[in-house]
Amino acid sequence: MALTFFAFLGFGVITFTAKDLPNPSRQLPRAMFLALGIALAVYVGISLGVFGTLTVDEVIASGPTAIAVAAEPTLGRFGFWLMSVTALFATSGATNSGLYPASGLCDELARTGEFPPFMGGRVANSAPTGLIVASAAVLVMVLAFDLSSIASIGSAVALTIFGLVTCAHLRVFRDTGAQRWLLVLGLSVIVITLVTFTFTTLVDELATMFALLGILVVSLALDSGGRGCAIGGRGLRSLPSLTVGQEVLTRIGGR
Repeated sequence: MALTFFAFLGFGVITFTAKDLPNPSRQLPRAMFLALGIALAVYVGISLGVFGTLTVDEVIASGPTAIAVAAEPTLGRFGFWLMSVTALFATSGATNSGLYPASGLCDELARTGEFPPFMGGRVANSAPTGLIVASAAVLVMVLAFDLSSIASIGSAVALTIFGLVTCAHLRVFRDTGAQRWLLVLGLSVIVITLVTFTFTTLVDELATMFALLGILVVSLALDSGGRGCAIGGRGLRSLPSLTVGQEVLTRIGGR
């Protein structure tokens, strides 16, 4: 379940490209729906190909290399290595897309006092501190956990963030023009999915549970540190206006 949900999380990264689009209110929704449609078609096609070549027991035994093993009967050993290299490129692309918003997001959160000021700084006047911290966190996760655990952590964190953002949106839905019933429906689905995921997957992964608690503690520490710096230095700040990406998202669920 975690891997299935994790496979479709990339659509959220698309919102960070809004500032680079000439007409984001029109192009961003199309890009998101198109990305989800292409991902669905690719995953379904690959699943049909794998299970059309291998039995269920063979797929389970092959584990993460099932796609490469499925290519062997037709393309031989070359097919196995071809799929393996392709998977490496796909993983690199997914990692890069995840790191893409780290710099700008940390800068914005540091500017508004949600993160400590150092998160918006630069190392040697060049590399963004937020990007370095995010990259280091990714390396730690890759070295400390297997693929299934990483997917579980990513899925749980993403569901929690989506739920919190939707709760916040419910407080200002009249200002954004969103439809309340759609937000409530989305929040209900998120809560049901998160609860089901917790009792069917996370209960059997204690290391993943501890990792999630660690992420929560670090997040609260960063938030407290950022707010403390904001209060001590410049006083309380008002909430920032919606970014272009957030505005487009509200229009997708709005009027």
